[in-house]
Amino acid sequence: MSEPSMGSGNMIRLAERRVFSHSFKPLYDEGMGLVEETAEYLDGPGRIDAKQLSRLAATLYAAESMRLTTRLMQVASWLLLQRAANSGEMTRDQVASEKSKVRLDTASAREDAAGWGELPDCFLDLVNRSLSLQSLVRRMDDEIYGEHADGAVVARRSNPVSDQIMLLNTAFARG
Repeated sequence: MSEPSMGSGNMIRLAERRVFSHSFKPLYDEGMGLVEETAEYLDGPGRIDAKQLSRLAATLYAAESMRLTTRLMQVASWLLLQRAANSGEMTRDQVASEKSKVRLDTASAREDAAGWGELPDCFLDLVNRSLSLQSLVRRMDDEIYGEHADGAVVARRSNPVSDQIMLLNTAFARG
């Protein structure tokens, strides 16, 4: 694998150095471990926990479970692509092209949602850890792939759902 690129003024990009070196393995292991731990929880104790929730909290649990699994699958996809580049199975250009399909912006309902306080602590821990991991991966992704060689920042992909909600809010705004 070639040396990580140097930015303007010979700046070393630490995220890039981390991803394309042996120090990537702990991050990869953490991400894949969280995916496995979440799957085990949701398929086992999480099913039992969900049955004990009120209707409101159960609905929130179901929605947040989908967000959680989506978030983790996107992070896992990103990690697998970086591992492929790190091991030489894919070129960095191939990874950059493929990773454009990966979304690192899965939100969470968070604490202000009705019923949030009823959700099981173990589940909330998984949600919070997944959000932290997604945030770390997104920062690394932005540092590695977020700039062109000339330093111009690449515009973030828009979120079509958020864009539609904003349009609806604008259309039906009350004066």
